[in-house]
Amino acid sequence: MVTRSPVDDLDARLIALLADRPQIGVLGASRELGVARGTVQARLDRLVERGVISSLAPTIDPVAMGFTVTAFCTLAIQQHGGQQPVLDHLASIPQVIEVHTITGDGDLMVRIVARDNTDLQRVIDRVVSTGLVTRTSSVIALAELIGRRTLPLVQAAAEGG
Repeated sequence: MVTRSPVDDLDARLIALLADRPQIGVLGASRELGVARGTVQARLDRLVERGVISSLAPTIDPVAMGFTVTAFCTLAIQQHGGQQPVLDHLASIPQVIEVHTITGDGDLMVRIVARDNTDLQRVIDRVVSTGLVTRTSSVIALAELIGRRTLPLVQAAAEGG
């Protein structure tokens, strides 16, 4: 049985176009791609429905908003209450922009942004303030050399790779 890729060439071209020019709209995309407006709308609906794209919301750059420090914190958490209380606490902190469960020495990897190192200390203090976190280890990112990118992945999926 052959498994169909979640995207084909037209999907990949549409995603790349929207990433490059997010305000193009359905009609503009149909003109640019040389396909019917209904085709573009159907493709977008299908991509959203299948979770390939989550929304057509703007991408927000924390640095442009003054959050120039990025840190990655590994958290070891109390195991008796499960992860949900910790996740609820972390979700209440605006500077926590990602949380992942991980393997290795910790339980969670948390991406935090802050205005400066003093602000970072304040945020980390808030992260550990509940007593649900038993140990932390933090590293500060000095520079982003390759930002979050998914278009090469989209293209590879469209090509069957």
